Amino acid sequence: MKKLKSRTGSSPQNSKGIPKSIDEYLAGVPEPARSTLNRIRAVIRSVVPPEATETISYRIPAFKYGEVLIWFAAFSDHCSLFPTAAVIEAFKKELAPYRTSKGTIHFPTDEPLPTPLLKKMVKARVAHVENKKKR
Repeated sequence: MKKLKSRTGSSPQNSKGIPKSIDEYLAGVPEPARSTLNRIRAVIRSVVPPEATETISYRIPAFKYGEVLIWFAAFSDHCSLFPTAAVIEAFKKELAPYRTSKGTIHFPTDEPLPTPLLKKMVKARVAHVENKKKR
């Protein structure tokens, strides 16, 4: 899969072309992927604890809650969600309609997002991180 190129010109990215925020990352993503990522972002934000923060990790948007919970990114023919391999394994049956790999789920940008499934996966990821904190 080919990753979309970053914005060029007078962008507010640092000198290496890495966006400093999710808003900067999204500004460089063409439609319809930008709308898909905005929906993914809104779903994640609706589920994570209020203390969770947005960040850029591995040059892509992520949400952090003690550690990175989940990443998401745009590519030339899909948007990806990176919820960790454990989450993908736990929801393997529900993810059957989508292309997946060990740590990635591919969502076509021209199809509706499975919002209830996204929420369940994010909640599972948050629970995993919270359980690790209790140990």
